[in-house]
Amino acid sequence: MHIPRFDNQNRAIVDQNDSITPLVYFNIVQLSEGETYTYQIADYETCVVPATGSVEVCVGQEFTDTVGLRTLNVWDGEPEGVYVPVDSKCQITCITASAEVFVSGARFDDKLAPFSVHADEILSVQYGSDDTKTHRKIKHILGQNHHDRVGRLLVSELFTVGQGGWSGFPSHKHASDRPGLETKHDEVYNFRFNPSHGSALQLLQKSENDPGEAFHVMDGSTFQIDDGYHPCVVMPGYEMYYFTVLGAATHRGLSPHFQDLHKDQLETIPGMKAMWDKFK
Repeated sequence: MHIPRFDNQNRAIVDQNDSITPLVYFNIVQLSEGETYTYQIADYETCVVPATGSVEVCVGQEFTDTVGLRTLNVWDGEPEGVYVPVDSKCQITCITASAEVFVSGARFDDKLAPFSVHADEILSVQYGSDDTKTHRKIKHILGQNHHDRVGRLLVSELFTVGQGGWSGFPSHKHASDRPGLETKHDEVYNFRFNPSHGSALQLLQKSENDPGEAFHVMDGSTFQIDDGYHPCVVMPGYEMYYFTVLGAATHRGLSPHFQDLHKDQLETIPGMKAMWDKFK
């Protein structure tokens, strides 16, 4: 489902128990200096990631830290974040002129410990090539190196390298738990473009051999994926970014099923297999 940018007034864009992606929570919070936003979500672990600006994040009575290094946009430096356990009170206070903050979450039962992820701890991987029109960089905020500290939530940022080309290819899905073959993860994206008037096509094919749908995503678009193959392609001349939230049904490590028609392309894209290993 495509949700165009709108003024959500700091209310969840994808709320708890959503009818399409119930395993994922997503909100965008806009704050001015000195303003505070407080939340507490039962049954969902969450992650606070400033898109721009700096914020002080307090979790319960025991944890406080400052995160956020970017000023202009999501291309302006490395991401940082704070993991917030299930049913924990979280207070976010803006300490710069303004801040835009992503709050993402995944359904989970157990209460773990809060922690920060600073810029020097971000796990990055670059893959693809200009020749294959798949040159990309992924910055894992809650990734492979946090399996022992996080329940079901995966959070990352994906950037195009250069301008134009494909992401999410070869076409893949993660719609059901099939041991050794595929894991069930709901997924939510939030898109940004540089320059901001750029856009892309997000494809969604739910039946193996029938035509799917194409959605015109623009700066600020949110997209929900519960099932189906879902590659996307950005216009030539524009850089694309999307904030990626994955919530697992049972197993946090992501194992996609590649569409039979296109899975041979795994062998043609440099670094593709290593990139997917970072999600497992």
